[in-house]
Amino acid sequence: MQPELLLRDIHRVPAPPWWPPAPGWWLLLAAAMIVAAAAWIGWRRRRLRRIAIERLFDEAMVDAADAPAQVAAMSALLRRAGRRHRADADTLDDDAWLAALDEGAKLPRFQSGIGRLLIEGVYRRDIDAAELDVLRGLARARFLEWMGAAR
Repeated sequence: MQPELLLRDIHRVPAPPWWPPAPGWWLLLAAAMIVAAAAWIGWRRRRLRRIAIERLFDEAMVDAADAPAQVAAMSALLRRAGRRHRADADTLDDDAWLAALDEGAKLPRFQSGIGRLLIEGVYRRDIDAAELDVLRGLARARFLEWMGAAR
């Protein structure tokens, strides 16, 4: 007589553990970290550049002795920035210059009113402080936009 064979059930291989992850997951994590670091560095550089451009404009306004000097400083900064936008920006005069400042804007703010102060304000003795503030805000916004630092 033959002894009874002892049969056992098939043993299943245990599921792989979740830690440590497979090499592909490590590569994916490394790639994600590189992308996140590059995005943060880009954001930080853009922010610092914007701050530097804003500071350039603001310091020019502080350095100007009086209202006509502020208007002259605004005009000079806008012409410098305008050359990045348009090659002939520094040679345009009067209405052509104001039209160039309004290019791409929804409303022509420089041609229709306060922008005329850029042409005439340098020669005035007295400039209304409210008009100067409006012009400063408008010129600052256009300067930041043309310098590529607009929000």
